[in-house]
Amino acid sequence: MYNNPCQLVGVLCDDLSHPHTAALLQELHRQLNARGGNALLVDATTDSARQLVPLLSAAIQLSGPIAPAFRAAAGRMPLLALDELPFDDFAAGAALGELLLAQGHQRVGYLQQANGAAAARLDGLSSALAAAGKTLHPPLIAGRDRESGYQTVMAYLKRARAAERIQALLCDSDLLAFGALQAVRDFGQGAHLAVAAVGDSEEAAASTWHLTCWAQPQALRVAEALNRLLLNRAEEDGAWRRGELRLRHSHHGKALLGEMGQCGCAIRH
Repeated sequence: MYNNPCQLVGVLCDDLSHPHTAALLQELHRQLNARGGNALLVDATTDSARQLVPLLSAAIQLSGPIAPAFRAAAGRMPLLALDELPFDDFAAGAALGELLLAQGHQRVGYLQQANGAAAARLDGLSSALAAAGKTLHPPLIAGRDRESGYQTVMAYLKRARAAERIQALLCDSDLLAFGALQAVRDFGQGAHLAVAAVGDSEEAAASTWHLTCWAQPQALRVAEALNRLLLNRAEEDGAWRRGELRLRHSHHGKALLGEMGQCGCAIRH
């Protein structure tokens, strides 16, 4: 193992605006401090990042792949990208598909990021639909941010005939889901669309969205990442791979009597 006694771990990040970033940084700091280490936030896309390599004992990428230039400069230093620790995407797709079907939705679509959805997640969703005699509508392709989700869903609502529109939409991320929900709200015309997503930021629980999500236990994921990075110890099928449904209101598609009728998200329907 690469040995630097300072136990300073570089946290590589090139998108501080993402809602999950702050929570991940906080969790990394907490767990590193508990292990007697410290974190240093690094923009791995800059030349100065490579100059910091001698100070680091290891480095972890919060999202996406590690930049090739940084990897080359790191030499034998342990590196890990959090994307190398995916949760059980098949289970996520299947659970969300079953949930949407249980609400009576007959036509289900998928809003995916342009770089491609996880194949296992799509397989899980398609499997749940097939078991009910349904097929997945052709995916809608968006970028990574909420504006892209908004524009993609708005364009779909404008071109699709009302009688043929999907009734439920599973989104690759909560950011895309926020855009999709806002598009439905702005489109109006009596359109209803149930929405669920993979990923659960703090904003997802806000009364504006009440977004139903499949969430991964990030504390366990961070712990697994640090075990691999600092101790060279891996648990391939540990609890960090398990996710859970966080049920709110967005998967219904229409306002219901009771609590939902009093919620701020009801104005979407």
